[in-house]
Amino acid sequence: MISADSAMLAAPCGTPEACVRAIRRRPHGGYDDPSIVTIVDAYFAVCAGVGMDPVMLLAQMVHETGNLTSWWSQRPRRNPAGIGVTGRSSAARPATGAWALRDGVWLEGVSFARWSDEAVPAHAGRLLAYALRDEQATPAQRALIAQALAVRGLPPGFRGVAPTWRGLNGHWAVPGTTYADTIATIATRLTQG
Repeated sequence: MISADSAMLAAPCGTPEACVRAIRRRPHGGYDDPSIVTIVDAYFAVCAGVGMDPVMLLAQMVHETGNLTSWWSQRPRRNPAGIGVTGRSSAARPATGAWALRDGVWLEGVSFARWSDEAVPAHAGRLLAYALRDEQATPAQRALIAQALAVRGLPPGFRGVAPTWRGLNGHWAVPGTTYADTIATIATRLTQG
């Protein structure tokens, strides 16, 4: 049973085909069917290598991006989970940090050139950093965490706070008291296609 108390490290609770069908059933921005398959396949491939349930990560991506309709998730930004998106803006591009131009205004946030080897690993590695401290992680998990935290750091006090999805409440999402429950509900829908 999928719930907010599901472990962050778990076997897949569904199939890629069901996830693709569920994502396609709702508006999905500028992504066509082959692109959705590519994104879903990337989640299944990355998660298999580090022991994470790709359906749960896809559920978080669906929630964070409005099922791939958000401006940050669209090409060329491909941000799967609001990574580095702060809401800060500037009329002139700041000298440091990650920014994207929208309607003549620079917005702070991270963009990724590709889903498969940049966006999805950054998302999965960031979640692993919330789930594990380095001494708890396998070499493959540590490598993915390092890749993700090179894109956007994480305060040391957040490392290992979320061995279950409920641990993201108040950490990934603030105050986020029902954040993990929402992710679990979406994951259930994804498994049903």
